[in-house]
Amino acid sequence: MNSFKYKLPLPIRFVDFDQLGHVNNANYLTYFEIARIRYFEDIVASGRVDWKKEGIILAKAIIDFRQPINGYTNYFVSVCCSRIGTKSFDLSYLITLEEHGQVTAIAEGTTVMVCFDYLTQKTIKMDAGWISEIEKFEGRKLQS
Repeated sequence: MNSFKYKLPLPIRFVDFDQLGHVNNANYLTYFEIARIRYFEDIVASGRVDWKKEGIILAKAIIDFRQPINGYTNYFVSVCCSRIGTKSFDLSYLITLEEHGQVTAIAEGTTVMVCFDYLTQKTIKMDAGWISEIEKFEGRKLQS
């Protein structure tokens, strides 16, 4: 859990719950997306990306569910970049419940993000500036 430097409170909504009284599994991808967008905007892009021209697309998602989410408060989602390739990078996620001084892992996941030119509809090399900003924030070299 210590490798995650970027953490957000998890905005759990009433609509996220299913009839069994816990957050439906499909919503975890939305929670990862929220964290991914905020991470990218805060750490990498800072408003410099024209998302209609170039950006990133989701190529793969993996989720390991540990415990159900059955409440609204004290849940957090953390994200970090765990790998950088030529045209893609991996983001790792951790959803936790933090209460009474205890931190409980709820779910872990990974997404593979591909750099993409929306005008040509083709993959592109990852921007060197993005790589630099991510590695600077994460405090380690991530290129493979």
